[in-house]
Amino acid sequence: MIKIICVGKIKEQYLKLAIDEYIKRLGKYTKLEIIELPDYDYDSKKTVAEEGKNILTKIKENDFVITLEINGNMLNSVELSNFINKKISNNLTFVIGGSYGISEDVKNRSNYSLSFSNLTFPHQLFRIILLEQIYRSFKIINNESYHK
Repeated sequence: MIKIICVGKIKEQYLKLAIDEYIKRLGKYTKLEIIELPDYDYDSKKTVAEEGKNILTKIKENDFVITLEINGNMLNSVELSNFINKKISNNLTFVIGGSYGISEDVKNRSNYSLSFSNLTFPHQLFRIILLEQIYRSFKIINNESYHK
């Protein structure tokens, strides 16, 4: 089972269509749950704290938590597929924070910090990037053509 906890809702239809496509594709390989949490617009410190509290309420004790952070560990697609393959027996929970980042409490709960780039992405777009890489990982795990 894979769970993705996201701060913020997807508003643009074209992004929703892309997300729905990857959800459909991933259905062949795993159960997937996406949890959208509200984003806040307080000062940055209070926003991160409130979003962090909400994120922690959605994480179960036995979840293997992977936070998506600029300063996390970088993996290529094959390494990510190996990582997912080793951890898939756990409940994998990916966390995409809001525009101010992820709280220290959530980082402390995290089992692994993952970075896709030193670049900053809008969290709505990043959800698609994450879903695509998870899908690519399952294609690699199953020796199916897709990854080049």
